[in-house]
Amino acid sequence: MLVAAAVCPAPPMLVPELAAGAAAELGDARTACSDALSVLAASRPDLLVVLGAADRDHHGSYPQGARGSFRGFGVDADVRLGEGDEGPRLLPAPLAIGAWLLGRAGWGVAPVEGFGVAEPLDTARCLETGRELAGRDARVALLVMGDGSACRSLKAPGYFDERAAGFDAEAARALGAADVAALAALDPELAAEVQAAGRAPWQVLAGAAEGAGLEGRLLYEDAPYGVGYFVAAWS
Repeated sequence: MLVAAAVCPAPPMLVPELAAGAAAELGDARTACSDALSVLAASRPDLLVVLGAADRDHHGSYPQGARGSFRGFGVDADVRLGEGDEGPRLLPAPLAIGAWLLGRAGWGVAPVEGFGVAEPLDTARCLETGRELAGRDARVALLVMGDGSACRSLKAPGYFDERAAGFDAEAARALGAADVAALAALDPELAAEVQAAGRAPWQVLAGAAEGAGLEGRLLYEDAPYGVGYFVAAWS
């Protein structure tokens, strides 16, 4: 059963070593992520699952100890998902950033695993995946890594799309209210068009939270670089 969740953005620039001179710009987001992780720790889960968007080749489970690398971003640094050393399969970037957040927080509360969610996964399958993850143990917590739209400004990665702000506003409201139905109602086609990588992970969260009766708080909302970033805590 799901007992808590933290929703965090997954830009590489969240890691100061990757952001270089721009590290301070996401300082408030890092602080909010730390606060959300504190909610996870307080829930005393038996299992923590870190989930985030992945391509089709990286969909599925990653064991504790799986390695992630930031070398593709120009920094010679690796992270691990909890303690251990498990296998050659590298974590997708959102899961690697989640592993970095956990390492920064000194996570040692419960075993941790990863799950990569293929971005094209339809809503029904996302919800079913969430239900499966929530049933993995008596007390399950989720760290959900995902960004909103990437089309909030002319300089955004996806250029400007006038629909992006409305999509992000509804996503932020649903995440802050732990509104499972509203997350499940997010339009996958629109999400793809405004390049919202968090859509599938958020809908997995919606499936996991069905019937859990959790309450939510939105801890951070902004769109630096034209990308929607949200931090929320559910408990």
